[in-house]
Order: sequence, then structure tokens, then C-alpha cells
Amino acid sequence: MSDSDLQINTAASKPGTMTDEPAIRLRGVTKRFGETQAVGDLSLEVPRGRLYGLIGPNGAGKTTAIRMIMSILQPDSGSVAVLGHRSALDAKDRIGYLPEERGLYRKMRVGAFLEYMGRLKGMPVSILPERVGWRLDRLGLEEYAGRRCEELSRGTQQKIQFLAAVIHDPDLLILDEPFSGLDPVSTLQLRKLIIAEHERGATIVFSTHVMAHAEELCDHIVMIHHGRKVLDDPIAEIRNRYDPRTIHLQPLHPSAEEAPLRELPEVEQVTRNDTGLQIRLADGTDPAAALAHIAALVPCSCIELARPTLEEIFLRMASGGSPAPGAGGAGRP
Repeated sequence: MSDSDLQINTAASKPGTMTDEPAIRLRGVTKRFGETQAVGDLSLEVPRGRLYGLIGPNGAGKTTAIRMIMSILQPDSGSVAVLGHRSALDAKDRIGYLPEERGLYRKMRVGAFLEYMGRLKGMPVSILPERVGWRLDRLGLEEYAGRRCEELSRGTQQKIQFLAAVIHDPDLLILDEPFSGLDPVSTLQLRKLIIAEHERGATIVFSTHVMAHAEELCDHIVMIHHGRKVLDDPIAEIRNRYDPRTIHLQPLHPSAEEAPLRELPEVEQVTRNDTGLQIRLADGTDPAAALAHIAALVPCSCIELARPTLEEIFLRMASGGSPAPGAGGAGRP
């Protein structure tokens, strides 16, 4: 049986799936725990087929928001809709969920566990053994099919739980800190699997406090700080909005003097690192003009602008920057 034969066309098999209705819609959602407001007045729409990153530091309110989307928690006010339903429970067979707190049936053997999870999601029993074998083979984990879950390393357990979340080809996949605790090789494998699910057509929302992961994977970013949405835009638009203020320069001569650069009015700071000089521009500087002035002063083998990372953008906002266009909501973790 080919890979395509193993796919379940969930969109075609469920009337009304392909609509303009967003995969997720939150309107004015607020959640409190006693005196603490975890999420406040959060509004969000995730169109179908998109790959959204929900980012922010630990304690920002990301997991609380996800649990309300999944109907694990109920909001104190506001409304939640998932795949056109008022509750994720009404669309549970079309959703894959990898929670932050991992959980396997530790005494079960891997193959039996994955088949069991497929049955819970309504998959035909007849195709499950081959589907499970195919999924394990894609990750190079076929040798683990007969092992008990408790015998696996932490990283392998996490990959098995990811397979459990996607075994039924969900329309919507929600991942809470999916890369937590993984080594670089396992992180790369899981990243490829997430991309494959997106290319298959799944809508994906994944939460992370490691903003570089979201920057590498996502086409849209939602940033939460103290339970408040401070950014909600396509990543390309975010990159274009924030002017680059850092120039990386590799001098032709490693011992090139830095003093002439520091005297330029458009230069705020110059630091030396292993690859050359990092030049921080003053606010309001024209980067193109600065590049020309710097290159004229110091002969270089390479000079380039570096756009700010999501982490740098977040730190700028957290230190007093105003919310970006598209942001909304308020609250505390």
C-alpha cells in the first residue's frame, strides 16, 4: 500500500469542512484563576490551512489559551469556535493535540498504543497496523513497535506522542511546546514532520517560548505577553515593519580600527565578535546610507544588514515598545 493510500481525506469525507469559516476563532476571551488573570480579552482568528506560532515567555498565557481552544478549560467570558463548532469536543476526531504535559500509557507497547489512539479517533481498525508501521518507519522507529512506552528515552517518547497526535491525519493540529527536551537531531526530525503535516493541508498552531523555532516554521505569528496579545501578523510583514538596525561587517584586515566607525553619527555601538564587527545603528538612521559610509571607512570582505529576530522584537516591546498593528487583548499570566 502506498503512502497516498494510507491517507484519510478528512476534508472530503466530512460535509461542510471546506468553508471560509476559520479553523479557530476567539472573541474577547478572558480566564482568571482566583485573583490572577491568565488571559484577558483575547481575540484571534486562525484561517484554515495556516501555520501559526503562538509565542511568548513562560507564563505569558499561551497554554491557558490553548486549553480553552481545546475545551479543557472554559473561558470566564468571551466565545471560542473550533472548526465551525462551539466546542472542540464536537470536532475531536478532526483535531490532533500534543499537550505540554506529555503522557503515554507507559505499560503499553508502542504499536498497540498508536493503534489504540487511532481507534479513539475513529480510524478503521483494518488500516491501523499498516498505518502505524508506515508512521514509525518514516521516523526510523519501526524497531520500537514492540517495546513498552516506559522503555523509551524521553526524546523517543515525545516523537511517539507526536505520532499519536497525527495518526488520523487531523484537520487541525495543536502543539504545545513540541520541541521541549529534544536534542538537535530529534528537533530537526520533528520540524520536518510538522512541515509535512502542513503541506498535507492541516491547520497548525504551535506554542513555544523559543521564538527562533516559530521564526523558522511559521507563516504567521501571534505574540502574547502577560496574557495580552501584542502582535498578530504574517511573519513577512513583521520583518518588513521593523527596520534593520544592525550591520554585520567582516573587515579585510582583522586588525582594522574601530574608532572611525564609532565617530559616525549614525553609529550607536560597535562590538567585535568571532566573525568581525557588529555595528548597531542609531534610531532613525537610513540603513542604506549607513552601509555606504561604513564601507567607505573600513575596507571589508562582507557587509550586510541583519533584520531583528522575533526575540529582539519581543524584548523591544517588553521594555516599553507599543503593541504592533493587529494586536489586541489584555491580561496577566
